[in-house]
Amino acid sequence: MHPSLRRCSARVHAPLIKFLGKRTYPTTPEARHPHPAAPAEFKERFSQFLAKMNSSGSESSSQKASDSGAAVFSNFWEAPPRFWKPRVRELEDAEMDAVMSGGASSY
Repeated sequence: MHPSLRRCSARVHAPLIKFLGKRTYPTTPEARHPHPAAPAEFKERFSQFLAKMNSSGSESSSQKASDSGAAVFSNFWEAPPRFWKPRVRELEDAEMDAVMSGGASSY
């Protein structure tokens, strides 16, 4: 048949890609540390930042928001409908043309 094909097929195919094997993930997270490329002043204050972050809880932040008079909603449907349910509005042809042309047709 084709002797050149038979001769080439005698060599076992070795893929060019090398696999590393099964990956293992750590069971515990690393200790928190500043980014290696962070400025020196951030690296110096990182322990203070961690202490401040750990001392403040989610309750204190929600209390601050409620004290200031601003309402905090965990889901959008808990907010008043005017914030998440817009009025139905028909777009005019001129508006659609302006949007589709990137504003070039509005002049």
